Amino acid sequence: MIALEEPYRRATPHDTQAMADFVHFASEGLALHLWARMAGPGGDPWAVARERAGRDTGSFSYRNAIVAQHANRVVAGLLGYALPDHPEPIPDTMPPLFVPLQELENLAPGSWYVNVLAAYPEFRGRGYGGALLAVADRLAADAGKRGLSIIVADTNIGARRLYERCGYREAGRRRMVKEDWRHPGTDWVLLTKPLGT
Repeated sequence: MIALEEPYRRATPHDTQAMADFVHFASEGLALHLWARMAGPGGDPWAVARERAGRDTGSFSYRNAIVAQHANRVVAGLLGYALPDHPEPIPDTMPPLFVPLQELENLAPGSWYVNVLAAYPEFRGRGYGGALLAVADRLAADAGKRGLSIIVADTNIGARRLYERCGYREAGRRRMVKEDWRHPGTDWVLLTKPLGT
């Protein structure tokens, strides 16, 4: 397990609201759309998000997150984990919204997947993203992975610029399935990075 230095630390169950915010930012609203579906009419989608972030298991768990703090406030975060070496076939029961994302993940088997990288708006442009991607490199190496992967919307030019500056390159793309989710993009783009670059 890698050692972290301030302002970075491993997330705890107390960070679930910040984690929910970061997933919302990174997914460009898709996560909140899905949490609202899960909450049902009159339900609280943010409560669903906090409950999921507070689990000990699953990909969306505080156990898979690193956060950055500034003046005792969580300001940025990274959520990631290793993808399986041999992906399972995509089940027919998977919601169509997720199928293109899963297809792209399956193109990067055995990589360390950067699922979420985000900061609160007032803390963007301060170097947290690049520093957290450097932490991801260390986590991937510690897990024995040969490389990393990340998926971004084709319209998220700023995020893609950051990833490419940090050594990620396009490795595939799939058409978005939106159903009733509103988003200006057309494609999800998979970027990968071999370790050591």
